Amino acid sequence: MPSFANGSLGQRAREPVTADKRALKILHIDPERAWGGGEVQVLGLLRSLVARGHENHLLCHPQGALLRAAKAREVTTFPIVVRNDLDLRSAFSLRRLIRTGAYDVVHFHTKRAHALALVLGRTHGGLRYVVTRRMDYPVKRNWYTRGLYNRKVDGVVAISRKIAEVLVAGGVRAEKIRVIHSGIDPGSFQAIPECRSAPGEIVIGTIAVLEERKGHRFLLAAAAALKGQGYRIRYRFAGEGTQREPLAKIVRQSGLEDDVEFLGFVTDIPKFLSSVDLFVLPSLYEGLGISVLEAMAAGKPVVASQIGGIPEIVMDRVTGMLVPPQDPEALAGAISELLSHNGLRRMMGERGRERVLKNFTLAEMAKKNEDFYYELIEARPQGSPDRAGG
Repeated sequence: MPSFANGSLGQRAREPVTADKRALKILHIDPERAWGGGEVQVLGLLRSLVARGHENHLLCHPQGALLRAAKAREVTTFPIVVRNDLDLRSAFSLRRLIRTGAYDVVHFHTKRAHALALVLGRTHGGLRYVVTRRMDYPVKRNWYTRGLYNRKVDGVVAISRKIAEVLVAGGVRAEKIRVIHSGIDPGSFQAIPECRSAPGEIVIGTIAVLEERKGHRFLLAAAAALKGQGYRIRYRFAGEGTQREPLAKIVRQSGLEDDVEFLGFVTDIPKFLSSVDLFVLPSLYEGLGISVLEAMAAGKPVVASQIGGIPEIVMDRVTGMLVPPQDPEALAGAISELLSHNGLRRMMGERGRERVLKNFTLAEMAKKNEDFYYELIEARPQGSPDRAGG
């Protein structure tokens, strides 16, 4: 069981962030070992909140990529291992950390982190618990959901309106939820010079973990159909996952060996996006779609599934095109239309970049999280028994 011995814990006098708001001390919890879009968001939120004057500590997996990235940015970190939703062995040490750290807010960033809220009490009256929900999978309407969301946390951040709807359908009180879209730092995607291995070729790119829920096989089916129509297109897949070999088998069976390239985990996303003409995300489920935001920030038109939070980002036929999920024919049709109209692609790319700059930056996301923290701190604690059946 971790002791959380590293890192500074002393209570400090906090300077005002504004004339009427004091700086906060926040503990973020993300125990995932793998690196994904959620971890990118956690790190971005930490950096933005630090820039806004708040003190942030991070509890994460001792061998995880998030810990390495956080330490590289001199974030105070503590180790935690949570193997599943029922693994509560760290609860005693976590309660002690929260008590001695005198935090204003404890922010759970994953499902496994949120489960810890079941055994964490209130170490002081001003403490607030917040959880972020990133997935749009259905939530079971039962006592466990009501306990975790309605009783054990004070506020719930949903990264899209679709997720908020899923939570309410599962029995989570609507008044506890705030929709705060994820954000990115658009600066690194601005004015990127094109990086092409073969000038003049058409390249379609996608960035997603190679798992069934991301729908890569439907893009491959569309690719085979487009090749049959005479299109010569290269496809670049960035990401790793359990479906790497099954997808490679589809590539071989479809005669796409010369057209599809699996790049594995890509660290330089701006460079990757500079090498593509069109970005495609054929997901079956998607809480929001960070890779879509990155593609739009890079000025790339997008073709994506009309599911989850994606329609809250992509304006159909304005910044990209939305198609039904699991529909290779519709996917191929949208790709064909965009590849046939250079002016339309350029217009969509420009409007997509403008939309990200206006609505989906890290700074905007951090400000909204900060506002939510203050709102909860100034309100009566929400951890009292649920009299409505919780």
